Amino acid sequence: MSEESSAAPGRPKQARALSGGSEPHEVGSVGAEVLLAEPRGFCAGVDRAIEIVERALAKFGRPIYVRHEIVHNTYVVNDLKDKGAIFIEDLDEVPPGATLVFSAHGVSQAVQKEAERRGFRIFDATCPLVTKVHVEVAKLFKEGYEFLMIGHKGHPEVEGTMGQLSEGIHLVEDIDDVAKVQPRQTDLLAVVTQTTLSVDDTAGILAAVKARFPKVREPKHQDICYATQNRQDAVKLLSPQVDIVIVVGSPTSSNSNRLREVAHRLGTEAYMVDNAGELKAEWFDGKQRVGLTAGASAPDILVQQVIDRLRELGAIAVRKLDGITETIKFPLPKGLKIDGDGDGAIDHIH
Repeated sequence: MSEESSAAPGRPKQARALSGGSEPHEVGSVGAEVLLAEPRGFCAGVDRAIEIVERALAKFGRPIYVRHEIVHNTYVVNDLKDKGAIFIEDLDEVPPGATLVFSAHGVSQAVQKEAERRGFRIFDATCPLVTKVHVEVAKLFKEGYEFLMIGHKGHPEVEGTMGQLSEGIHLVEDIDDVAKVQPRQTDLLAVVTQTTLSVDDTAGILAAVKARFPKVREPKHQDICYATQNRQDAVKLLSPQVDIVIVVGSPTSSNSNRLREVAHRLGTEAYMVDNAGELKAEWFDGKQRVGLTAGASAPDILVQQVIDRLRELGAIAVRKLDGITETIKFPLPKGLKIDGDGDGAIDHIH
């Protein structure tokens, strides 16, 4: 469970119970109001990845093999397992002639080429924003560049991006790593980042990179994706208005972990939960306003279940904060149209 933080300096211990300005009052364990961050939950890349698996199941039947968790959310993965998806890490687990989906995090060139060599029917659910980073790496490598990649060791997106090259890409996890990294040359050096990192953390590491390597090439467009940034900005708006922040997300979800850290950094007590069953009543004792958000891979049904649980604990109002409305949609790969599609959409779990 996520660690908590102390209240922000100068914040009153009890906020007003409702926006009308009445005096605060105790209502069970939870105070009067739940504030919902906007935006929260599924992003376009997650929507697309889940739909690819569901369409493959509908068109080709079960089982469909998926390399790695399609997205980092326990509920989503279990739901797709029930529908006939089999999640694997090693291509040896996929039988000849099977249908294989690459997860939203992307894969290395070695995995892609091996899957093609084995003759699987392949659908690539890599988020297009991750693919953008892969394309940029390949392009600049041909021009003679080496790379510093800001990201977390072992994360599948990092493995996929670094695996676009056989050499010349160096992982930087924190500011200390910047002093240790030893590229072969510094005249042609570029930075790429994992898309799901904290905007603030990445800025600090990038500043250290630029201080050591003044000629370094920054990304043309910030590699941190729009959805990650929007959700972090929403938590920055939410946190000062509440006594505690709950983030709905699985432990393996990088962007969900970063949301909790953003709230924590702002001095707000914050926890991340995989589902409503992980909420603890004692967290809410004396709290008048609860902030609620969800990582980009967490379906709305989990948010609604958390709201239901907070109502059981005494919350009597739910209010959505104003925020950016996301309208981005990514196209599906060819070969997944289903007979009778109409507009080409199918229902799925959110």
